[in-house]
Amino acid sequence: MEDKQNAFGRLLTIMDELREKCPWDRKQTMQSLRHLTIEEVYELADAVLEDNRDEVKKELGDILLHIVFYAKIASETGSFDIKGVIDSLCEKIIHRHPHIYGDVQVADEAEVSRNWEKLKLKEGKTSVLEGVPVSLPAMVKALRIQDKAKASGFDWEQTEQVWEKVEEEISELRKEIVDGRQEKVEEEFGDVLFAMVNYARFLGVNPEDALEKTNRKFIRRFRFMEDRLREKGLKFSEMTLPEMDVYWNRAKAEGL
Repeated sequence: MEDKQNAFGRLLTIMDELREKCPWDRKQTMQSLRHLTIEEVYELADAVLEDNRDEVKKELGDILLHIVFYAKIASETGSFDIKGVIDSLCEKIIHRHPHIYGDVQVADEAEVSRNWEKLKLKEGKTSVLEGVPVSLPAMVKALRIQDKAKASGFDWEQTEQVWEKVEEEISELRKEIVDGRQEKVEEEFGDVLFAMVNYARFLGVNPEDALEKTNRKFIRRFRFMEDRLREKGLKFSEMTLPEMDVYWNRAKAEGL
């Protein structure tokens, strides 16, 4: 424990020195750091998806630096400091885990989630959905909305019911496409995506991770096709779809 405390203390000292002596660090504000922080979180997400532990360690360090940086900036105006951040976090964790730090009994993780949302409502929130950040990517936001609705008891009972909802939404989308009502097509397409996210949740699949893995798979295969066509002096614009499909299937056969 002492080694960990010393390491954290060293980081705080370095942050103090950077803020005092480095022109770039001295110039930063919370607003100027915001987009950099978002970038760091995405880099961490990439490392986790790739299961690259060395990169995960590196990106966690970058995010920790940002946390300390925000707290340092706030301390300069007397708003709060890193101790306040940590104390507030500890108190919140203890309060929201009465089954660990109190006498509440829980049967499983689902009950823990339900208790968590009830406690947040007691803290002054008027809706369990208040905790979903507005700026989250749409697919991630859909999953978080559904998770929180589930914690409140609003959820389907069986996976088959969710799939029936997916089919219903697809049917409604097709109808609007046939009718040519573009504004309704967009709405129904959104409903299909939302229903598919819900279905993924019931299958135990993270839809954001699944789509990103498919994105990366497509990139690998497309680049394989580009390389093979370049070797033969060919261009996509000069080929038919069946001809391109031959190279796509070769990429699949290569395990890409």
